[in-house]
Amino acid sequence: MNLKKGVAILGSTGSIGTQALDVLRSNPDHFELQIITANGNAQLLIEQAIEFQPTAVVIVDESKYDEVKDALWNYDIQVYAGADSLEQVVTYDSVDIVLTALVGYAGLKPTLAAIEAGKNIALANKETLVVAGELVTQLAKEKGVNIYPVDSEHSAIFQCLVGEFHNPIEKIYLTASGGPFRGMKKDQLIGVTKEAALKHPNWEMGAKITIDSATMMNKGLEVIEAKWLFGLQNDQIDVIVHPQSIVHSIAQFRDGSMKAQMGLPDMKLPIQFALTYPDRLKTDFPRFNFMDYPSLTFEKPDLETFKNLRLAYEVMEMGGTAPCVLNAANEVTVAAFLRDEIPFLSIADINEQVVKETEIIRSPSLQSYIDKDAEARAMARLLIDQKA
Repeated sequence: MNLKKGVAILGSTGSIGTQALDVLRSNPDHFELQIITANGNAQLLIEQAIEFQPTAVVIVDESKYDEVKDALWNYDIQVYAGADSLEQVVTYDSVDIVLTALVGYAGLKPTLAAIEAGKNIALANKETLVVAGELVTQLAKEKGVNIYPVDSEHSAIFQCLVGEFHNPIEKIYLTASGGPFRGMKKDQLIGVTKEAALKHPNWEMGAKITIDSATMMNKGLEVIEAKWLFGLQNDQIDVIVHPQSIVHSIAQFRDGSMKAQMGLPDMKLPIQFALTYPDRLKTDFPRFNFMDYPSLTFEKPDLETFKNLRLAYEVMEMGGTAPCVLNAANEVTVAAFLRDEIPFLSIADINEQVVKETEIIRSPSLQSYIDKDAEARAMARLLIDQKA
């Protein structure tokens, strides 16, 4: 009998995916890699497949199919292409847990397919819950599926709740580093370059999430994700800026007691905890030393300068398809900024305009989310072209 946990990693060539493979390398007796997927990085996907010998690989970019197929023809590895294949491979019987590390809206359908198939989810794709949190959490409940958070902040809250699941949360505090522009005002952000925005002070992340951190949209998305992960009301979620990124988040209970989860900023720890819960496997990760951080500081976020965070609270209050619209607009505006099509401050300006001008559906179906996502992207693209 194979007691190893069968793992599927959606997005194995990205920042979270490659760190997850580090976790699997360190724990060969506990995990068996079954599925890996990549959007377009065929070369790295091939290297990973040859090393780990999974059951199947998916290259979403269909133009790269022949390259991957030819490289792996001599191995007992199934090769698929296209986004639809993601929804099929997560249903394999050999898969016990699906790590969704895809970037953005692309994670929604494969995650729903995995839940439908009864697979537990290690969720690194916060946009899945931002876009369709009610739909996803309801399906998980119906299927008896657990969703284990991988984001460091949500993992922190989850770890604070271990042994406390019967105790109601009064409030949670999600910590934010403040990103590379912490303390700056709007006039100081005019003309900032993408190179400056991509220099995160504490974390090594992909380009999209790093820009989201610089605009504080990442924290806004995390606020919405937390609402659905932990079944909270909007006013139970607060954000505090903590530049050192040592306190990863805090849970406060109804007796006033607070629990914080702390540690050095290293995504491998929350990835491993999501894959191994309820166990903690021994690691050789660097250990935190209080003497290296004699002072831990906390500040209020600046919602005027970093209005993406304010926008996230607003769409959470609006409900329905509003968070989906904000997420879609933001994916388009961030991509445009990274292509030097718009300035940094236009990311939030365009996001706000799209939210204001898009009709919100209060009780959406999956098709409603798909339609509103497309509509918001088209509107954002139009506004970007107008600014060009």
